[in-house]
Amino acid sequence: MPTGEDPIVEDVIEPGLRVVFCGTALGAASARRRAYYAGPGNKFWPTLFAVGLTPRLLEPEEYPRVPEYGIGLTDLCKTRSGSDAEIGLGGFDPEALRVKIETAAPDWLAFTGKHAAKHALGLKAVDYGIQVQRLGGSAVFVLPSPSGAASGHWDVGRWQELAELI
Repeated sequence: MPTGEDPIVEDVIEPGLRVVFCGTALGAASARRRAYYAGPGNKFWPTLFAVGLTPRLLEPEEYPRVPEYGIGLTDLCKTRSGSDAEIGLGGFDPEALRVKIETAAPDWLAFTGKHAAKHALGLKAVDYGIQVQRLGGSAVFVLPSPSGAASGHWDVGRWQELAELI
């Protein structure tokens, strides 16, 4: 589990994006590959293509190209990797996320799992879908986690719903 002051993978956030996807942190496989959503069985990249957010299936290592499609990427924890339990609550930085989102002002902030949304928004519970709460001026949407470890909660329908909104 890498730890330190430098991000394991840089944010891909800039003004003018349609959506920024935010997870909790890189999993172990993603940290090894130094790429977002790179674990075996992760559905993130195939789902972006399947719902029409990218014109082709991107490889995780192509993540720096996502702004070409109006997409950004970040995590609540940039300096550690592993499961949420391994990272612990102290590893998450919701204030840094708030500043990034307020600065870049994407149309949507989409959390790739309830855990990330709860910590970022300071809530005890969240439902999937559009949230009443906004972050900065950005609308917020909570998606089922694409992680292979969360397959039991997978629902591509919510991802399609977000794609139709943006």
